[in-house]
Amino acid sequence: MKQPGTKIEYSEERIRDLMRAYDEYIASCRHISMTELYKTIVNKPSKRFWVSETRCALVISAIMRGENVLDTMWPTKKEMFLELYHRVKILQQTYPDRTMIDLCTMAINQEAPKFYLSPGTAKVMIVKYRKKWRMEKMKRLRII
Repeated sequence: MKQPGTKIEYSEERIRDLMRAYDEYIASCRHISMTELYKTIVNKPSKRFWVSETRCALVISAIMRGENVLDTMWPTKKEMFLELYHRVKILQQTYPDRTMIDLCTMAINQEAPKFYLSPGTAKVMIVKYRKKWRMEKMKRLRII
């Protein structure tokens, strides 16, 4: 399965999607509780599932073979792969001739019900990226 220290292929896209949820939350509040902010944004819908097609296909195939691959995963990742498993099963009934990688690609490109991150992980990602996000936002608005 996944090797320790492996980087996600879509990390830049994922942080942009997370920052979109961050901005939406900030704009909707009169009073901002940082603890509540991270709990809320990780449960907002994401534009896709943030996992590669290959990783998804490997995990879903293992689940279908009855392997206990979910036992060692963090609860959020386990929940994500179970959701993907259910979506792939539905897609498999609709498109029985498609390969596992095709079905996984279709599933992960659907809107995800949440980010499948812990609030602590979201905090680390946002704090690390916030300055760059602000600079990009100012450039878009032509402030700098």
